[in-house]
Amino acid sequence: MGFVFGSRSSKEEKAAATDKVSADLSKSRDPQAPKGRPTPKRAVAQSQRKAAVVSTGNRKEDARRARERRRVELAKQREALASGDERYLPARDKGPVRRFVRDFVDSRFSVAEMFLPLAVVILVLSMIRQPQIQNAALLLWLAVIALIILDSVALAFRLRKALNERFADQPRRGAVAYGLMRTLQMRRLRLPKPQVKRGERP
Repeated sequence: MGFVFGSRSSKEEKAAATDKVSADLSKSRDPQAPKGRPTPKRAVAQSQRKAAVVSTGNRKEDARRARERRRVELAKQREALASGDERYLPARDKGPVRRFVRDFVDSRFSVAEMFLPLAVVILVLSMIRQPQIQNAALLLWLAVIALIILDSVALAFRLRKALNERFADQPRRGAVAYGLMRTLQMRRLRLPKPQVKRGERP
């Protein structure tokens, strides 16, 4: 009888152990988890690791570390804006589409890039108290505005066509406006810095 009870209890222990292993496996691996996403157990572990890195339990220390990380990130961004390093560029400048737009604009002369210096010249001329000079300043101002509009329309047409040909399968929203805004900056003041020479095809 003792042998019978003993064998029965051992079987029950094995069954319980098997059920426990199955339960552990079912918890550690979610069969319904979408492909490419971490399982719940892995996601919890990652969040715990992240929390351990982010928080030290000391508010002053956490704030100091956050400031230091932000300082390092800003320094990397400044370097990237000068060198064109895609890894650390701001989100608005990242990606092959934005890189192509910058190169497309930088490889050409645009009337709009002379807007600021011409505006200063026109302002100085308009301050001279002579009707002829003031009239000339007004006409010059109107001519500059007209030239900028015509040049910008032509550039937008060419840029949109080039983007449609080269990046037909990629999102291009805002790319043309991004390029037109870049033309308003003087070439040597543009950020990210130009990576192509004038006349060089992107």
